Amino acid sequence: MKSSAKGVSINISILRTDIPEPSALKQLSRTHAATLKRSIRRLQSMNPRNLDDLVHRLHDEAFSVYDCLNCANCCRSISPAIRHSDVNEMAVKLKIKPSAVVETYLYLDEEGDYVFRKAPCPFIDGENYCNIYSHRPKACREYPHTDRTRFYQILSLSLKNAEVCPVVFAILKKLEQA
Repeated sequence: MKSSAKGVSINISILRTDIPEPSALKQLSRTHAATLKRSIRRLQSMNPRNLDDLVHRLHDEAFSVYDCLNCANCCRSISPAIRHSDVNEMAVKLKIKPSAVVETYLYLDEEGDYVFRKAPCPFIDGENYCNIYSHRPKACREYPHTDRTRFYQILSLSLKNAEVCPVVFAILKKLEQA
């Protein structure tokens, strides 16, 4: 893929071999923490539109060769912030009242957001399928956020997500070349 970062053309692309195995991710994140942080600081000065274009292309390439069902680290280790509309959607899918969703599955965290009571997500099955997929929370639908506009706004979050999501890790490693 051709990309223009500060007027310099470079070739960056993601292959399946660039995406680490989920079991290796924690160690890789620790090993590469310093270089990833330096890369994030450098990316903050990049033209936001160029950064979006580059990240979106890498996102599309990565997800064309990687299936989240091979991993599900996000579902197994972190909880999304769950909005009231998400509670209503989950209630529809589960055929229970929204108050029962809150009572059974959620609690308010220290930031005042609803999150799941425990990990893994109560709706993930043994084959990494989501039992409420069509009604999953917005944060789940949008994760890992590498296809969103104004990616520069979530560079720090992406650094944290690189510890959880092999695709985010691979994208950030590739962005070191930008």
